[in-house]
Amino acid sequence: MNQPLAYIHPQAKIARNVVIEPFSTIHKNVTIDEGTWIGPNVTIFEGARIGKNVKIFPGASISAVPQDLKYKGEETETFIGDNTVVREYVTVSRGTDDRDKTVIGSNCLLMAYVHVAHDCIIGDNCIIANAVQIAGHVTVQDYAIIGGSSAIHQFVKVGAHSMLSGGSLVRKDVPPYTKAAREPLTYCGINSIGLRRRGFSSEKINEIQEIYRYVFLKGLNNSKALDLVELELAPSKERDEIINFIRSSDRGVMKGYSY
Repeated sequence: MNQPLAYIHPQAKIARNVVIEPFSTIHKNVTIDEGTWIGPNVTIFEGARIGKNVKIFPGASISAVPQDLKYKGEETETFIGDNTVVREYVTVSRGTDDRDKTVIGSNCLLMAYVHVAHDCIIGDNCIIANAVQIAGHVTVQDYAIIGGSSAIHQFVKVGAHSMLSGGSLVRKDVPPYTKAAREPLTYCGINSIGLRRRGFSSEKINEIQEIYRYVFLKGLNNSKALDLVELELAPSKERDEIINFIRSSDRGVMKGYSY
């Protein structure tokens, strides 16, 4: 049911049961899938690909031209996955020719005033709290939680199941399963409560905790710590994921806990 006061470009592809409220603008080369609700005063620019049962609240701007002086008008896209909620005044820029797209996964919650810049990849089931500012080319993996008013530097990676304290300044990569807080951003243990809620066993949580004792609490450099983890701890999906994340980090990982 489309309100007559909304503008929808005739070339936009809108599923029949999408609701678009008054004063919203849908540009050409946009697709919106079934069951999605577009609130009033939303602007959806070219290149947006919006999934099923998405809710976009008033004032949001989706797939705007990147805030990147290198952008030369190339055709790029923005993807928003099924069941994601985009709250008031969120801004999401479309990609550049680096990744050609900006992606927000399924079942995510982006709270009010979040900014997701060009070429970001946000995984599934992520929660990004109010006024978080995410610079370009950032990767946030599945189930990450980012506290309000945090700022994430360009090209940073935030690992799966991690949790960042509100107000964090994220200049380095945050490995999976960890909690991060303080300034400068510091390892504060593993996200054990989140892991339990998602069905991780006590044995698995203890295994992850033991890996990070090597990485962050024994005073070793990352190379030596990971070599010892491989040598002394049994292989597992989580162990290998942590090792690969840290070894592939371009910006380096956050610092270990210190008193």
